[in-house]
Amino acid sequence: MSYPGYPPAGGSYPPGSGPYQQAPGGYPAQPGAFPPQGGFYPPQPGAFPPGAGYPPQAGGFPAQAGGYPAQAGGYPAQAGGYPSQAGGYPAQAGGGYPAQAGGGYPAAPGGGFPPQAGGYPAAQPGTYPNMPPAAGGWGAQPGFGAPAGGMPQGYPGVPAPGQQPMPAFPGAPNPSMPGYGGGVPTGPTPPVGPTLNKGFRGTIKDFPGADPLRDVEVLRKAMKGFGTDENAIIELLGSRSNKQRVPLKAAYKTTYGKDLVKDLKSELGGNFEDLVLAMLQTPAQFDASELREAIKGAGTDEACLIEILSSRSNAEIREITRIYKTEYGKSLEDAISGDTSGHFRRLLISLSQGNRDEKETVDISMAKQDAQKLYAAGEKKVGTDESQFNAILCARSKPHLRQVFHEYQQMCGKDIEKSICGEMSGNVESGMVAVVKCIKNTSAYFAERLNKAMKGAGTKDRTLIRVMVSRSEVDMLDIRQEYQRLYGKSLYTAISGDTSGDYKKLLLKLCGGSD
Repeated sequence: MSYPGYPPAGGSYPPGSGPYQQAPGGYPAQPGAFPPQGGFYPPQPGAFPPGAGYPPQAGGFPAQAGGYPAQAGGYPAQAGGYPSQAGGYPAQAGGGYPAQAGGGYPAAPGGGFPPQAGGYPAAQPGTYPNMPPAAGGWGAQPGFGAPAGGMPQGYPGVPAPGQQPMPAFPGAPNPSMPGYGGGVPTGPTPPVGPTLNKGFRGTIKDFPGADPLRDVEVLRKAMKGFGTDENAIIELLGSRSNKQRVPLKAAYKTTYGKDLVKDLKSELGGNFEDLVLAMLQTPAQFDASELREAIKGAGTDEACLIEILSSRSNAEIREITRIYKTEYGKSLEDAISGDTSGHFRRLLISLSQGNRDEKETVDISMAKQDAQKLYAAGEKKVGTDESQFNAILCARSKPHLRQVFHEYQQMCGKDIEKSICGEMSGNVESGMVAVVKCIKNTSAYFAERLNKAMKGAGTKDRTLIRVMVSRSEVDMLDIRQEYQRLYGKSLYTAISGDTSGDYKKLLLKLCGGSD
């Protein structure tokens, strides 16, 4: 990837137009010319160019005091410099990112699904992420994972290429300072967060040239006559993104005058049927139906409620609550209130508001204050003030909370999860711990959810289907990495050993491969 103006035109450094004027033939000196003639290297007294020779004398160019770029780690970028950092932006097919309005990078997935017609409603200016959009707009198209208008251009902490950082940009390097690109960030050391892999981290992508009318022909043929061609259904649905699968229902009805879901239900069965039908819903429809099942089923699936409400963005939660009210004639908040109690109910209702701060910046002093509040509400007193934990865990931004957890560990030498386990019990304990885990490292949290679903006697297929479908276009590659790290085997291997038949084949399509 190249950045505007770098490398210098002509591939030479310093530039040819500078005081280091090279003679034809460049450096080293012309063949046979030894010692070099005046003006070459080394320079003769008084020769110009270069005036002071190389390396330059005091006052020369370019290495003046604090000059540019002769600093350790300076420009051009050294190992670890900017932009070639480990875990940097991966090369994209086609040679780079598509041009965006404003010149920034396309918005990274915000924990949701790729853009899709009919996706989450557009956030109004000033509502996300609690600040008005910068000039030039947000950049992403409407869809799942980011509200309409999308995320800010570029990635947090890095100005878009060719642009200067804003004056108050935290930690932004100053191009006029020595060693630009190789400096060390100032301020307190941030906590070690989850490894952020930039770019698309899902396993299911848009299928090039997919046509819903052709696709429904394949589905109709697979279900017509005696028997069902399950492999054709698996190959088709397993290679289409959510925004390509959902329109198949309307296209099928338009073409054949029949309901695709009803036809699939009559032909398929068991977990394979559940998985196929889950893949034909929008993410918000699927989440709303899962919350409904978690609440109205025999007993409440508290872990499902926490999983969905703690891992979705504000825009996603608002869309889920809208669909829940439309589909089931009752608000999600009322449904939660009628089925839960105590501090656990308060935790779920707080999360269901979809009103978490989503700023990426972190105020270290505020993080220290919040860590002190949590300590005072738990470890420091007899009994526990759950409402203080609720207020901080449900309202603060995720980057801020990661810093709070770091400060808490520094302050009392104990991990926040262990403190919660020691101070609370029951559903509120498991709920608070799940929120903390999801905030610390979302991919590791989902890897743990998958492992618990497949561990022991029997498989919790509802959890397995929900996580595989909902994360396949968000962070499945990261979940696979965390699964391998935590459990010493690939997610692909675990699914292969715990499921069977067509159900297994389609799950493995969503998994995307073995590690």
